[in-house]
Amino acid sequence: MEERLAEIREQIELLKKPDQDVLLVAVSKTCPISQIEEAYNLGVRDFGENKVQELLDKMENTDLPINWHFIGNLQTNKVKYIVGKVCLIHSVDSIKLMLKIEKEAKKKNVCVDILLEVNISGEKSKHGFKEEDINEVLEVANTLYFVKVKGLMTMAPYTVPKAELQEIFSKLYKKFIDMPVQKLDNIENEVLSMGMTRDYKEAILCGSNCIRIGTYIFKG
Repeated sequence: MEERLAEIREQIELLKKPDQDVLLVAVSKTCPISQIEEAYNLGVRDFGENKVQELLDKMENTDLPINWHFIGNLQTNKVKYIVGKVCLIHSVDSIKLMLKIEKEAKKKNVCVDILLEVNISGEKSKHGFKEEDINEVLEVANTLYFVKVKGLMTMAPYTVPKAELQEIFSKLYKKFIDMPVQKLDNIENEVLSMGMTRDYKEAILCGSNCIRIGTYIFKG
């Protein structure tokens, strides 16, 4: 694991622009606590989970001050369990879900940072907002008090040529930098979450500042 993390960090430094910081989120779904602790001891501080119960179990079973990210499909009936417990929800894919997060956050009097998941490739099997709907969603988000939009997230298709990958990532990067943050109070373009084990290099080259890597770190 130490060698693999060193390789990822080296690639980040090679690929990123001088003013581009890239956060590595280690996707620890299905991994035992022992592997999470190993990665933590090697300098990883941000971990991503995609199932609510697994996330809660892991939080209970480690005392490490981890920054937990929720990266999976989030059902509205599970929102109450993670509000106030994760540093960022990457996968907000509907206005209904966003409003539910606002409702639960208000009950606990906490602010919740979220990313809007964008189905930039238009795949029917993928969750996420359509690109053309993002500005409208941001207008709704701007009426909320407890939910803060920090940026955008996407998942690229599994099997596409490199050129198409770059086109997809570049498209979302443009949307990201064009977010009307000056006009909206609680909208920020801080985090662009795109890139996984198979495509993080292309994502960084296209402007990603948050990559989600699991398989390569934990399974090699």
